[in-house]
Amino acid sequence: MSNCCCKNKFEDPKLEILQKYLAEIKNTRGALIPALQKAQEVYGYLPSKVMQNISRELKIPFSRVYGVATFYAQFHLKPRGRNIIRVCTGTACHVKGADNILQGIQETLGIKSGETTSDLRFTLETVACLGACGLAPAIMINEDTYGRLTPAEAVKVLEQYK
Repeated sequence: MSNCCCKNKFEDPKLEILQKYLAEIKNTRGALIPALQKAQEVYGYLPSKVMQNISRELKIPFSRVYGVATFYAQFHLKPRGRNIIRVCTGTACHVKGADNILQGIQETLGIKSGETTSDLRFTLETVACLGACGLAPAIMINEDTYGRLTPAEAVKVLEQYK
């Protein structure tokens, strides 16, 4: 097996995308958050190796990169599912049975809030408000909102996303 000198130095196309972006912004003040956002857009989450790469390329201590990534809720350090389920637990939804809906979804998927299914199909989250109080109890899957649900109806909605 021979090594060709003309071989692309990037074996990971995602890394190539990120490296090109980092090269564009590395001398820009305030580049860290945009770099983390781009990395998460490319990878779907922020693997440690990617954050180390950002640290190295932007010449920012890894502790600062990690601190920013863990401070903001928009960043995720673990892989997330293709479909993000958000169950509203705000007052109106809570009063109308959000806990039962959450329990039904958890039992169906075999995960708890904050977890992702092993097949990376679903990530389950609870949120304080979806802004759909008139539809209580409500859930969102990706950008789709569903309201006035029973636990059985909520579980049935999941079938559309398999």
